Amino acid sequence: MNLEMMAVRFRRFAAEECRGSSGLYEQLSLAIAEDGELLALCSFAKKGQPVPNLLFGAVHYLLLKGSGHELREYYPSLTANPRNKEEAFLPFKDFCRTYREEIISLLQSKLVQTNEVGRCAYLYPAFCHIYRTAAKPLACIEIGTSAGLLLLWDQYSYSYGTGEVFGNASSEVRIRGEIRGGSFPAMEKDPPPVSHRIGLDLHILDLSDPEDELWLLALIWPEHEERRELFFKASRMAKEAALQLIEGDGVALLPRIAGQIPADSALCIFHTHVANQITREGKIRLLKEIETIGKRRDVFHLYNNIADGELHLDYFINGQKIEKTIGKTAGHGRWFEWGI
Repeated sequence: MNLEMMAVRFRRFAAEECRGSSGLYEQLSLAIAEDGELLALCSFAKKGQPVPNLLFGAVHYLLLKGSGHELREYYPSLTANPRNKEEAFLPFKDFCRTYREEIISLLQSKLVQTNEVGRCAYLYPAFCHIYRTAAKPLACIEIGTSAGLLLLWDQYSYSYGTGEVFGNASSEVRIRGEIRGGSFPAMEKDPPPVSHRIGLDLHILDLSDPEDELWLLALIWPEHEERRELFFKASRMAKEAALQLIEGDGVALLPRIAGQIPADSALCIFHTHVANQITREGKIRLLKEIETIGKRRDVFHLYNNIADGELHLDYFINGQKIEKTIGKTAGHGRWFEWGI
């Protein structure tokens, strides 16, 4: 990728993802887009990775590890009274120069595996819809599972501004979401039954490994204190949970794993903000694998980022394919639209 294309990525990241969510990353992204030295540094990132997330994750990771550099004074995750974000770029650039080799190593070795619990805000009503359609316990297979936190969606509680609580009302992981548009989803107060929790990933992150846990923490944006709190609570739950996490190519593993799910469970394959890291050929292969499975048994596919950023639910019932668009979602699950 040439430097101009890299600059476009950072400008788009600032405008479409950071604005209204992270003032620090918005300011830094716009400045990086005009800086040839930092754009060249980003060229070390693994192919197919979302480069801005990876760079910011690498820098945040090094700061969280204990760097005493001045840059930490601009991060709300590291200081109670952060300095003016509009003055952060020069310290950021100096940090990148000082820790250049460490950053390159992280860009070459790490993956953006944001295990964002907040996305369960829209997964919960989607799984309720699947359960009402299938009338069977749900066998959940997540592609790009990271550390598996989303596989515990039925163990969390949910509120959507109505005063009602859905899911596991006694859970310490309390997720708040905003439903935009004119349609409110029908949801069970108590979570649907789950028979299987299987996660597939090229690189499973082990929450019992402090380095893996720190990398996941580094991927949370500096201003997002609520996200950090949810992460720590969900992480404690996941360490005690019976999750089946399998390392490997999720698309290649899918036929074998799906074949192990008994007919008395509804097969639910899902992934969020993962397909943007899959090649075009890989996406085609994934859709073909699910279609092949759908010829043999009922299967539900919940996803985004294959053709667009909206949340979709495709399913095969008695061999017949039904496609539904649920709607737009915020990247970290703060809000979503409901269109089915």
